[in-house]
Amino acid sequence: MASQKLFVGSYAPHWHDGSSLRERHLHIMLACLPAVILGIAQYGIPAFRVVLFSVSCAMLWELLMNKAMSRPVTIGDGNAALIGMVFAMLLPATTPWWMVVVGTFVAIVIGKQIWGGMGCNPCNPVLVAVAILMLSWHDRLDFNAALVNYDFGFTVEHPLTALKYLGPSVVDNYNFSDLFLGQQVGGIGTAFALGLILGGVYLILRGFVRWEISLSFLLGLVITASIFHGANPEKYAGPLFHVLTGYTLIATFFLLPEESSSPVNFVPMLLYGAMAGVLTVLIRNIGFFVDGVVFAVLLVNLANPLLDRIRPKAMGREIEHA
Repeated sequence: MASQKLFVGSYAPHWHDGSSLRERHLHIMLACLPAVILGIAQYGIPAFRVVLFSVSCAMLWELLMNKAMSRPVTIGDGNAALIGMVFAMLLPATTPWWMVVVGTFVAIVIGKQIWGGMGCNPCNPVLVAVAILMLSWHDRLDFNAALVNYDFGFTVEHPLTALKYLGPSVVDNYNFSDLFLGQQVGGIGTAFALGLILGGVYLILRGFVRWEISLSFLLGLVITASIFHGANPEKYAGPLFHVLTGYTLIATFFLLPEESSSPVNFVPMLLYGAMAGVLTVLIRNIGFFVDGVVFAVLLVNLANPLLDRIRPKAMGREIEHA
């Protein structure tokens, strides 16, 4: 019939544990705050404007899509605000307003809503947006160029960019304790390693993030980086440098475990995280892009449906078929 709705995405029947989507998303945003606050303190008003504008634009696109598709208004569940916040965390503090508008449009409209809304997107909406921006306006996401006018009082070159083009000798220019405390150039919410770890541990303890994905990602990254470094220490940096720089820790706790694009079973989660860790180092060491996290996570997002077919056997007696 002409009036019949087609391609409508919805959740499967499930057991409700009493929590709400709004609660979940608010807790994740709360976990983001330590890294975001340090980024604003470090980069000033421009960073605050980017975060605020990104969250506002994401919520506006969500509302417009709800109206355009005649769906219930969903901005109250906090998902659009969370997408806007995490998207802003990956950007330089000097990102122009039009890039925020375009990026949030891609994240909400293309990365989420056209697939049926929350719970139906095959890839992380934030990374879909960042990937499009990286491919379209690569120079605008060059942290060295974007933040050239800042005087931080520490090494002002983006660690992974320096590693990519100058080799592992530049690692000596960075103090690991400084990197851990956010004394490095990067995205608004990606430099403060300690803040990201504290936020991630909080989410794991509250049950909002599965430790299997985070741990297997870090193990995959560390093992792969160690293999490269052991084979040629004059060409490749050690694993700790890879862990503390770039998008590694925000991916560990806020990008990889995104509920719609990650597995739900134990073994698939381990494979999913480990594959992302391996791909991240491969792209950083031998690929074109400075930071391999964005495309590594998107690739394993696409592999997620196949990975999640690896399921434990059902308990009970097997049924014999004639």
